[in-house]
Amino acid sequence: MLTPRQKTPDLNLPLLGGGTFDLSSEEGSRGTVVCFYRGLHCPLCATYLKELEKRVADFAERGVNCVAISSDGEERTRAMADKIEASALRFAYDLSLEKAREWGLYISTSRGKTSIGIEEPALFSEPGLFMVTPEQTLYYGSTQTMPFVRPHFSELVGALDFAIANDYPARGEYTGAV
Repeated sequence: MLTPRQKTPDLNLPLLGGGTFDLSSEEGSRGTVVCFYRGLHCPLCATYLKELEKRVADFAERGVNCVAISSDGEERTRAMADKIEASALRFAYDLSLEKAREWGLYISTSRGKTSIGIEEPALFSEPGLFMVTPEQTLYYGSTQTMPFVRPHFSELVGALDFAIANDYPARGEYTGAV
């Protein structure tokens, strides 16, 4: 389990269009939103990523970078980016399932073709949304066991405004005896 105010695992993955996403080298003055999605096979992910695409500029205005990541390879990742007509959102790919587990993501097994007729990978990670500070510590985290009921990006932008205005710290950091 990741702990707020503690360093997150490293992420170093290829990006669509070339280059590498390296979390430790991100330059957002307030951090990075890392959105882990299930893959091309998930119609709910496409809808969710389309919403994030619309909010990339809102996050950028607040000094926050955004990236979408899955264990899909380059071809399926490109198909997802094309599907949502991405122009601002960066896509990283080839997330290993071992790395997904380091981030606390749940792993699922294939159930064959989805409702949109795309084959699920044999194993893939379920969604997770994280905000990581420029120091690469966890500020916010949410993981799901299912593709349903994900955090809304508009609420995260609003919460970010509150956190900035009030110098609000990451919460959930206590790990001592209870």
